[in-house]
Amino acid sequence: MDASSGSMHVVMLPWLAFGHILPFTELAKRIARQGHQVTILSTPRNTRRLIHIPPDLAGLVRVVDVQLPRVERLPEDAEASIDLPSDDLRPYLRRAYDAAFADKLSDILQEPGPRKPDWVIIDYAAHWAPAAAARHGVPCAFLSLFGAAAVTFYGPAEALMGRGKHARTKPEQLTMVPDYVPFPTTVAYRGFEAREFFTPVLVPDESGVSEGYRFAKCIEGSQLVGIRSSAEFEPEWLQVLGGLYRKPVIPVGLFPPPPTQDIGGHKAALQWLDRQARGSVVYSAFGSEAKLTSAQLQTIALGLEASGLPFLWAFRQPVDANEGESGLPEGFEERVDGRGLVCRGWVPQARFLAHESVGGFLTHAGWNSIIEGLARGVRLVLLPLMFDQGLNARHLTEKKISVEVPRDEEDGSFAPKDIAAALRRVVVEEECEVFGDKAKELAKLFGNDEMNDQCVRDFLKCLSEYNRQ
Repeated sequence: MDASSGSMHVVMLPWLAFGHILPFTELAKRIARQGHQVTILSTPRNTRRLIHIPPDLAGLVRVVDVQLPRVERLPEDAEASIDLPSDDLRPYLRRAYDAAFADKLSDILQEPGPRKPDWVIIDYAAHWAPAAAARHGVPCAFLSLFGAAAVTFYGPAEALMGRGKHARTKPEQLTMVPDYVPFPTTVAYRGFEAREFFTPVLVPDESGVSEGYRFAKCIEGSQLVGIRSSAEFEPEWLQVLGGLYRKPVIPVGLFPPPPTQDIGGHKAALQWLDRQARGSVVYSAFGSEAKLTSAQLQTIALGLEASGLPFLWAFRQPVDANEGESGLPEGFEERVDGRGLVCRGWVPQARFLAHESVGGFLTHAGWNSIIEGLARGVRLVLLPLMFDQGLNARHLTEKKISVEVPRDEEDGSFAPKDIAAALRRVVVEEECEVFGDKAKELAKLFGNDEMNDQCVRDFLKCLSEYNRQ
């Protein structure tokens, strides 16, 4: 089977989070542009708000809506992690996902004739997919949306399931660089991060298994692993990872979303950006997964205010806000009027980051946001909050790409003055040109569509060659 012949049919199973559905959709479009058929599974609400297939690809990309079952404690309209009012409801979304998507995948794998899939590409949550695909003679590829440094830190599949010599059985072990990493690095969790990460990721939850188990079964059951990265950016980590997994590990590129999103109701914000000086604005956003508290958001607000810099903040209500509360310090919006803009609800992040007035990005260091920021040559200030974000922050700081906001080592708290100082250091003070030059250099890598498409072609070639074996 030739990867350029248009003969492959790939089924894609993203997890139900904006930061997973969007990159899977972007990759689906890039695969289709190489002439292959793609079936991508999601839920009706997510399809409407996130999966937009251009007319020229409509014949190659099929979107299948999957209705979630009713699950106790899961809000009726919750179809993605952003819809959950609190983190403790995540296991119930995973339980609904497992039940509905496992059944739909089995149906698709049994479709007769030329529609039968050649590959199933899975996200970390679909731990049941490799076994289901194997029953129908279809191979699986696990697509990691985390960078190579982070997934290397997590170790081989058996470690994620609490087995073998690299297993972590207590949080303190997550603060140490694993002994299988053969070069000096600071990529490890801080104490407060390790304590927050350990239980939800490594201990079974109400869905029946742990997050680590899901990740591990996807690695273990797949024939090859794709990593959303490039050999030019983290070659040393990719090399270590290939040895850990003992199967092909292929960088699939970074595929940032194009900055052509519809601006929705944010025309005034775009006009405000048009009036600001080139490279002067800080864009602040913390993704769709993190549920920040009122105290954290008020600290961020005071840090943005104290920086003295113009800013645009993609603001989401705090998880502990009472009805009618703004979630912001009293008088904040009046004090920053004209200099700062608070945008509520969904914002066109890729569009904002591509605007010439945006020069800095205060971000939670999620891999999606890092890719979107660096693809547009924007300097980064990192305030990691959960999952792989602390590891990403250490990695980028180690490479002298960005600055991380200092935190209290015991409880992870942060101060307005430290946010302000980090922002000023990256955007206006003496070192800002160094960070600016580094960001422009990386934009040629992260934002290079031809390089990203070549990675996709190389990945598809590996899929094709595997099927010929």
